[in-house]
Amino acid sequence: MLSMFKSIPTHMDYKGQKLAEQIFQGVILVSAVIGFIYGLFIQQFGWTVYIMLAGFALSCLLTLPPWPVYRKNPLSWQPPLPETAGEIREKPQENLKKKKHK
Repeated sequence: MLSMFKSIPTHMDYKGQKLAEQIFQGVILVSAVIGFIYGLFIQQFGWTVYIMLAGFALSCLLTLPPWPVYRKNPLSWQPPLPETAGEIREKPQENLKKKKHK
């Protein structure tokens, strides 16, 4: 049962994150404008809040799960450098500190 959940992808690429953010903001903005106009027209602030909450729920449904549309541009990572036997790699900051102290 647990292996079934591990096979579900849980990531987005960077362009997918940008698209999800734009969709989220667009849905929230449209629902705010519609809610404001409708609430103003019928003189009921409660309907404005309900429409905003519906827009928020819709935007969460569209953007929170990692839908396949958000995973179309995966990063191609650089292959790792081969380790040399017996040699320990130092961080670049450590190399600079050693050079300054000499």
